[in-house]
Formats: sequence, structure tokens, C-alpha cells
Amino acid sequence: MAEVYAFLADGLEEVECLATADVLVRAGVKVTLVSISDKREVTGSHGFTVMADATIGEIDFKKADVLFLPGGMPGTRHLSECRVLCDALVTANEEGRRLAAICAGPSVLGGLGILRGKKATCYPGFEGALAGAEITGDGVVTDGNVTTARGLGYALDLGLELAGLLIDEKTASHIKTAIQYDQV
Repeated sequence: MAEVYAFLADGLEEVECLATADVLVRAGVKVTLVSISDKREVTGSHGFTVMADATIGEIDFKKADVLFLPGGMPGTRHLSECRVLCDALVTANEEGRRLAAICAGPSVLGGLGILRGKKATCYPGFEGALAGAEITGDGVVTDGNVTTARGLGYALDLGLELAGLLIDEKTASHIKTAIQYDQV
């Protein structure tokens, strides 16, 4: 079974994380919510509290098929300040493992040089942080092992894209229909 680690920091955009995770779970992907601090309780940018499944010290990064960064502020800044996470992202990228980020989250990848030479997208205003990337402005972009999404309005699309990559397009299409997303 494919597994995604979604990294949570205080100030994250709650819905970007949970909507993407929800779609992946519907596809049969195991999603583990990982707090980057030593506490499992994380408070999002809109005041909702999310209980993580694990803390960053309790996981083995190599067990995840995808490392996923939700956006939100100041959550994204906290992600970029987490040395353990940043080192793991660089290693995963060097190994060709899949990375995903949404909204301001791609700025973390940009700051690590991971987006250099890749097509990417992000929340408007963060383009300058995507060092060396070809900014597309699309809702969701996959280039090689990296998938980026522009913002909250594309959280379901990000989940569907990752479901298609991890499982298959038929499963992603079935989920889209089942959640009535094809009706929008």
C-alpha cells in the first residue's frame, strides 16, 4: 500500500492538508499526519486543531512514497525552519522519491533547490521563492518526482493527481465522480 506523510506545523492551512489527505485515503493510500514538533496537537492558521498520527521523531522517512507539504502561514515558514524535514526532503529528492507541496509549501522546496529546472506552481506572491523553477501558474503541476499546487482551491485536484500517480487514473476518476467533483 502506498503511503504519504503529510507534514503539519502550527499555522498550516488545514483544508489544504485534509482535503488532499481525504482524497488519497479514498484511493486506498495510507496517509500519516506528521507533526514537525514534539507534540501531536497542531493548530492551523484558522484556529482548527488537528491531531497528528505521529511526531517527526517517530517516523522513518524512507517508508513514505510521498512527502507532502501543506501551505499556510506561518506554517510554511515553520516547515522551512525544520532541519530534520528539510534534510529528508533533499535526500528523498536525490533518491527520486515523490514530493508534493501546495500553496506556499512549494517555497520550501524552492529554498532547498529542489525545483531548479522543473515546472512548478504556487500561491501568487511566492513565485520568487521557487528558485530556478519554470512557473506555470497552473492549478496542479507534476514535473518528474515533484507535484505542486497553487492553493486551497486546488487541494482536491492535488489529491486526485497524487492518487492517479500512486494508484492509477481509473481510481482517481472514480473518486472524482464519487465525491461529485465532476459536477462542479
